[in-house]
Amino acid sequence: ALGLLAIIAAALFWYMSAGAANADDVVRIRSDDATHTFRVEIADTQPARSQGLMFRDHLDPDQGMLFDFFTEQPVSFWMQNTLIYLDMLFIRADGTIARIHSNAIPMDTTGIPSGTPVRFVLEIAGGRASELGIVEGDIMEHPRVGTAP
Repeated sequence: ALGLLAIIAAALFWYMSAGAANADDVVRIRSDDATHTFRVEIADTQPARSQGLMFRDHLDPDQGMLFDFFTEQPVSFWMQNTLIYLDMLFIRADGTIARIHSNAIPMDTTGIPSGTPVRFVLEIAGGRASELGIVEGDIMEHPRVGTAP
């Protein structure tokens, strides 16, 4: 009985700590008249940024990936080995959306530049930004916005 209790306690601890680690993995985009929420994976290491959403065959409408480069810099993305259409939101350190590239084409190796220095890139399902009325100048809210690396 004690062994079973120890296993349950360990599983509960693991579940709770995993949940706590993911508590900040929510992005909100504030538009003129609405706030849109996305559950995101964070890509803040070079290997995670390089992998991105490659080889995924599906992305839910409220899911995404937030790339954090820690400082504002020009960045460029491509869609090599990416199987789904994506919208790329290029975002300044203060959370302002600087540029939106809509419906990036799967498997296309053409570079998609930020056009201006940015700290973040939010990838969401292709067409979602337009569908939700998200435009350049809207604001991303996330605990990393406005923080030093």
